[in-house]
Amino acid sequence: GSGKTLAALLACLDGLWRQNPIGPGVQVLYISPLKALNNDIYRNLQVPLFGVAAVADAMQFPLPKIDIAVRTGDTPTAERQRLVRKPPHVLITTPESLHLLLTSKARETLRNVTHCIVDEIHALCPNKRGVFLALLLERLHALNQREFVRIGLSATQRPLEEVARYLGGFSYDAKGQWRQRPVTIVDAGLRKNLDLQDRKSTRLNSSH
Repeated sequence: GSGKTLAALLACLDGLWRQNPIGPGVQVLYISPLKALNNDIYRNLQVPLFGVAAVADAMQFPLPKIDIAVRTGDTPTAERQRLVRKPPHVLITTPESLHLLLTSKARETLRNVTHCIVDEIHALCPNKRGVFLALLLERLHALNQREFVRIGLSATQRPLEEVARYLGGFSYDAKGQWRQRPVTIVDAGLRKNLDLQDRKSTRLNSSH
């Protein structure tokens, strides 16, 4: 409800639209710990896409078509095979399904990832599932020729510095030194002001 997912996705979509034509393979990878992704994706991705396309059409401004797909444990086999033959530009998945992608020939579709969004990161970083995802991100990094942008989203993640260190991970620099990847923290949290007033209550007594 805060708009964080939409904000992250719109920035990634803008990068895709600036390509003409859009390069092959998955470029934006969206990872969520939730398996029920269809409703969130419809609200945060498909609806905005329809709106932008409608405005661009009204302005007679051509935009390249962005292909989107969801890959979870519930995805039918035929759809999984189609995603390998014709990979989307934006792929929505879970950590477990990403593991299956990286351990199959489908990993070839992930060689051009430029942005990786980890949503609800607070539900992953403190447990074994989060350790698993950290390893998957490093496997994805080894598959790509260049660094990709990592974006972690959550409305409740604390402490921010620890979550940022988890998201960025570590790598070797040009001198072979083990170093932490730099991460920029965007804290958009707001603390609501409470206005408390003493009010005298009026009681009405009625006799019967």
